[in-house]
Amino acid sequence: MSTISLKSAVFPRTSVLNNALLVATGTIFISAMAQIALPIPGSPVPVTGQTLAVLLIGTSYGATLGLTTLLTYLLIGIAGAPVFASGGHGIERLTGATGGYIIGMVVASFITGALAGRRWDQRFVTAIPTMLLGNVIIFGFGVTWLHAVTDKSWSWAVSAGLTPFILGEVLKIAIAGTSLPLVWRKIQK
Repeated sequence: MSTISLKSAVFPRTSVLNNALLVATGTIFISAMAQIALPIPGSPVPVTGQTLAVLLIGTSYGATLGLTTLLTYLLIGIAGAPVFASGGHGIERLTGATGGYIIGMVVASFITGALAGRRWDQRFVTAIPTMLLGNVIIFGFGVTWLHAVTDKSWSWAVSAGLTPFILGEVLKIAIAGTSLPLVWRKIQK
């Protein structure tokens, strides 16, 4: 005789309602983490909690749901909701100095989600490289965009758009890359 858990009976993982709730919750989480914004002197890019949120959403939601969540975040920000860093909103955030980081976050959520679909988020040895790849994507888009939009040198773009963030990103990767395997281990017991 098979047993159905109460959780799957009430909210099946694939239900439209459940997915909508996950997208809404994820969008709120990313928006809240974006408000943790510390300005960097000489840089138009603040340190935020967004990258941690993106890594966690991408890997825990998977490619499709993670991408849907990030696109929802992007669209409501463009529409005028103050969800970007420091309450920012509007298309100018996408066309300005930080636009590449936001686009990179969308791509990173999909890629880390795809790797999580292969269970790369469930072991320390693969979770850390997954998170690192997500950050490389975010900062690759971000620094390239920053260089193009500001028309400053590559060395300036790297020193203003990457270097001040390295330590914080290492900490975020450590948090996300070590917490997810522990969570999965608890859930699978």
